[in-house]
Amino acid sequence: MSASASPRREHPRILLLLAPALVALGLLFGGGLLLGLARSFGYMPLLGLTEPNLDAYRALFADGDFLASFALTFYIAFVSTAVSAVLAIGAALILRRSFAGKRAMLFLFQLNITIPHLVGAIGILYLFSQSGAFARLARELGMIAQPADFPALIYDPAAVGIILQYVWKEIPFIGIVVLASLQAIGEDYEAAARSLGAGRWQRFRHVLLPLMAPGVIAASVIVFAFTFGAYEIPALLGQHHPAALPVLAYRLYTDVDLAARPQAMAMAMAITLLCALLIAGYLYVARRWLRWS
Repeated sequence: MSASASPRREHPRILLLLAPALVALGLLFGGGLLLGLARSFGYMPLLGLTEPNLDAYRALFADGDFLASFALTFYIAFVSTAVSAVLAIGAALILRRSFAGKRAMLFLFQLNITIPHLVGAIGILYLFSQSGAFARLARELGMIAQPADFPALIYDPAAVGIILQYVWKEIPFIGIVVLASLQAIGEDYEAAARSLGAGRWQRFRHVLLPLMAPGVIAASVIVFAFTFGAYEIPALLGQHHPAALPVLAYRLYTDVDLAARPQAMAMAMAITLLCALLIAGYLYVARRWLRWS
């Protein structure tokens, strides 16, 4: 009885210890969210706007720029997350095996986790732009006549530069989670499947993938949410129009016309809601897929 009651007695103590951090997070996040919501309804007393309304939301969803920006942002987040997850799974499957230089390879694999996104974006800019290192190298090798002939990978409609940056940065993040899952799983399940005649693909498809899927899904949801709401990388590497949603929201927020401020806050609230809905849908589909597997 005492053993079963002990964890219950620990719960209030744990909540008490976490209370300061939870209160601070609640005030900062919840307060900011409520303030943004109030401003999105046009309630800004300092500007003489004291009657809440839905004008900003009506203008937002009637704006073709918003819909184009949403499509671009979803495309960037989805492609970046999917490519990162696939490559991370492949890297984790390689790194779980024993081979010469594995420790050094693990170190190199995790190295760019500590590199800020902005530093990586500047690297992508200097390497892949039409005046960058690869364009100049291709010209020196005679592959192109001049650097301007290099494929436009930065500021392009397909957002290749943005996706390259996110994939480069997020592969090790997802890969470490997958590698930890594989190490926790061990090799017993694979050995049992091998003894029953399962081939390499069958072992991966029916044994490893369902077991590592929770870790992959959890890491992918984090990556998706981050790439959907990030501002700095699309602002630095993306085209001017259509721009990603966070970039468009920032432009409205910093507009000299303060009357555009409610629409900017409405866009911020829309980004929050859309991100939450997309993550919920992603989790729903993932759970259905896990059940089917």
